[in-house]
Amino acid sequence: MAADNDHISRHVSAGTLYLVATPIGNLEDITRRAVSVLKGVDIIAAEDTRYSQRLLSALSISTRLVSYHEHNEDAMAETIIRYLRDGKSVALISDAGTPLVSDPGYRLVSRIHDEQLDLVPVPGPCAAIAALSVSGLPTDRFSFEGFPPAKAVARQRFLEQRVSYSQTMVFYESCHRIEGMLDDMLQVFGGDRRVCYCRELTKTFETVRRAALADIAAWVHADEDQRKGEIVVVVEGAARQHSDNEQVDQYLVVMMKSLPVKQAVALVAELTGENKNYVYKRALELKDLK
Repeated sequence: MAADNDHISRHVSAGTLYLVATPIGNLEDITRRAVSVLKGVDIIAAEDTRYSQRLLSALSISTRLVSYHEHNEDAMAETIIRYLRDGKSVALISDAGTPLVSDPGYRLVSRIHDEQLDLVPVPGPCAAIAALSVSGLPTDRFSFEGFPPAKAVARQRFLEQRVSYSQTMVFYESCHRIEGMLDDMLQVFGGDRRVCYCRELTKTFETVRRAALADIAAWVHADEDQRKGEIVVVVEGAARQHSDNEQVDQYLVVMMKSLPVKQAVALVAELTGENKNYVYKRALELKDLK
């Protein structure tokens, strides 16, 4: 027993806030480090203590649990900072996945930085990253867009602001609003955009399907089962418009006179905001013209 406590103590420091990722479905996705930290800290702050208690009980963790959610965030931030100043260690967890990803915690973490207290991430499951990794869509650039607005007009405006984004986009949506969101996406993005629809990731009825947006929308409308559970929608970015080829070429010609191709490409991509693969292709084409 003493050896086990020594193992736990090596993972936890006094006066430190730990941001601990927890499973999004499959309990086996919890990391050994996360379990050690949750057992070793003095206090665990959880979004929904009833939900989190089931997880902790399954892992035989008896650490004191307190509630931290969007409605008590400011008051609890002060309480947690007081705990840390008193030398206690605290772990922040969300209902599932990585804390602060579409969950409360930003104000607390910002305050911890301001107070120059210690913060430690304990990485692990995240639905957005899991969906992105399995989507088969470009991952060199992506943006997490979270939950769109609930009301149709605001949601359409939200999507219209993103219609020209060239990076892959990751959205969360509830089962109650998924049909409306897909219909609005269809109207704004068009039916040909590729989409990866991820539902109940890591759970018993996990679904992953990539297809054109029109096909995904029709499939979800037709199958009630696809409108249940936790949903992540990964959307292909807009086709890149290379409207300023001349500027890219001018930069490349100048830089390739004194730099290796890869260095020149990296600098030009940074200066112009162009996709690095496109700039590299242009560099090779310009070399062939010599």
